[in-house]
Amino acid sequence: MTETAFQATESLRERSRYGNDPVRVRDLRKSYPNGVAALRGVSLAAYEGEIFGLLGPNGAGKTTTVGVLTTLVRPTAGEALVDGRDVVVDPLGVRRRIGVVFQDSVLDNEFSGVDNLRLHARLFGLPRDIADARIDALLRLMDLYQRADDGVRTYSGGMRRRLEIARALLAGPRILFLDEPTVGLDPEVRNEIWRLIADLRQREGVTIVLTTHYLEEAELVCDRVGILHAGVLVALDTPRRLVDALGEQIIDVRVLSDAAPVAIALTQTGVGSHAPLVASGSVTMASNAPSGDLADVLGSLAGAHAQVVGTAVRRATLNDVYLHLTGGATDHPPAPDGDPR
Repeated sequence: MTETAFQATESLRERSRYGNDPVRVRDLRKSYPNGVAALRGVSLAAYEGEIFGLLGPNGAGKTTTVGVLTTLVRPTAGEALVDGRDVVVDPLGVRRRIGVVFQDSVLDNEFSGVDNLRLHARLFGLPRDIADARIDALLRLMDLYQRADDGVRTYSGGMRRRLEIARALLAGPRILFLDEPTVGLDPEVRNEIWRLIADLRQREGVTIVLTTHYLEEAELVCDRVGILHAGVLVALDTPRRLVDALGEQIIDVRVLSDAAPVAIALTQTGVGSHAPLVASGSVTMASNAPSGDLADVLGSLAGAHAQVVGTAVRRATLNDVYLHLTGGATDHPPAPDGDPR
């Protein structure tokens, strides 16, 4: 995140003290009939005008959280307020104030791009003159104006996603929810969508809450992030602060056989800021030590342990933050039927 974005986040943090947060969640829990606890006491807030990311791999609870906040999933316990409206007590009031882009498309493939927007404008109850002006502006904003009359079947994945976002913005929502907005897209198109998301806050004046498992990409666009693991919020802050708290650099060591002795030796050097992560064939450790010191340490390590076959030092990322917070775990509880996230 840039310094400007970081400063903007600090301003948002100050504003949030007045209790005007568009999204507020306290001790949110969701258990399904099959016994799966998808959310286990999540508390967080999205500040006015920020891009807030819910991060984590599939099964972490991201989509369930968004389902609760968009009134599609009823919580088991806790409180969730969207623009001051309780999602259980006043679901219709919540829906009038939000736009949602789902993982699965809600576009009609038999219609053109513009006709899809006209259909949803009618569903939103927008007067024709307001709808036409809004549709025209959104098609231009999403760079779809020249293809507006073409059938959606002819659209690329990135074009379809931009049209989905335009649909969600039709009624001028205060909060825009994006559930895995770049899933299934190739890297170039993902970058295009991330750039668009970063522009939307300024152009549309909306608070954006998004979910993604592309942690390193979200690091570039989100003002703050909450990292979920197995239904628990394990971190909540700016990407910059989370990475700084872990350590400036990451040491990667590849080994041929048992990694445990190498992990012990690396820990004993004292250069680590956290305990190392040990996996089959590798040891990973975060560090704030100068690069020159790390080079000496890794050279000595390789000389003393024949099973070390490679070492590297790189910049820490949000993905490293997640792995260290969860002990490198990748297993998650099974998802309930009908809600695979």
